[in-house]
Amino acid sequence: MTDQELVELAFTMLERSYVPYSHFPVGAALECADGTVFTGCNVENAAYGSSICAERTALVKAVSGGHRDDFTRIAVVGNSTEPCWPCGACRQMLYEFAPGLTVLVAQRDHSFVKLPLSELLTHGFGPKSLG
Repeated sequence: MTDQELVELAFTMLERSYVPYSHFPVGAALECADGTVFTGCNVENAAYGSSICAERTALVKAVSGGHRDDFTRIAVVGNSTEPCWPCGACRQMLYEFAPGLTVLVAQRDHSFVKLPLSELLTHGFGPKSLG
């Protein structure tokens, strides 16, 4: 799957987002080394802290599906004129499982920026640094 195809798959998740408060749908597509892709969308809640981002939705689906240490790329997309950057909580959750992850962040026109997670979360920490 090309980078653009992964981005396009993430865009298909925008319509599944539940965003009655922010009105800002986000989609994600997380790829594993074996080619399996887990998608996610953001789901909001009136108790804002109970909301979950698209990136974490995809990650939780992947982990519950038996994947933990084989993530290669994630595409994160939004309906905005700027790239849809993952929030700090998502950056940390992704780092927990895949510090070497490649992140594709896209904007409304389907153009995207590609960079390593380590540039989004400098000096990140995970299980290996706590040992």
